[in-house]
Amino acid sequence: MMILTGPEITTAVADGRVCIDPFNVGQVNPNSYNVCLGETLLIYTERVIDACRPNSTRTQRIPDSGYELQPGELYLGHTQERVGSDIFVPLLFGRSSVGRLGLFVEITAPVGDIGFHGQWTLMLSPVRPLRVYAGMKIGQIMFFVSVGPVDLYHGKYQAARGPQPSGYWRDSEIRVVAS
Repeated sequence: MMILTGPEITTAVADGRVCIDPFNVGQVNPNSYNVCLGETLLIYTERVIDACRPNSTRTQRIPDSGYELQPGELYLGHTQERVGSDIFVPLLFGRSSVGRLGLFVEITAPVGDIGFHGQWTLMLSPVRPLRVYAGMKIGQIMFFVSVGPVDLYHGKYQAARGPQPSGYWRDSEIRVVAS
């Protein structure tokens, strides 16, 4: 398995093999790139989230004074940056310094698809009450070399802007039977 180094990420952004917009060289790490939390959170409003249908949400803008996340709640945030590649496989993880604050950033879906370009939705779940701020470094993205033919992503989340609720219900094989 081969991973791009920080200098190679910078080169790949410059020559167009990787898209990170906006790109800040100060966010390049030895083998990853720090992404920042966007200004919007999406919060499910129903007590029970139903996998077989769309669920109601409310949008919360993160004020300059920050927003306090609560334990037991799932918040959908997003990266400020639009990130993607038609060549490399991106993987997004929470930063260890954020994990040490008790915040799970990317609970189940760190692997991005080759060909996805957009802001990444972040699944945020705090262990304790935690104040977060738009623009804080929230995660890090790495790029892995792919092997074999490439079939670019053309799915429902392509070109995402802001947090995206689950679209599982659209392509789920689960069928609800009326009782």
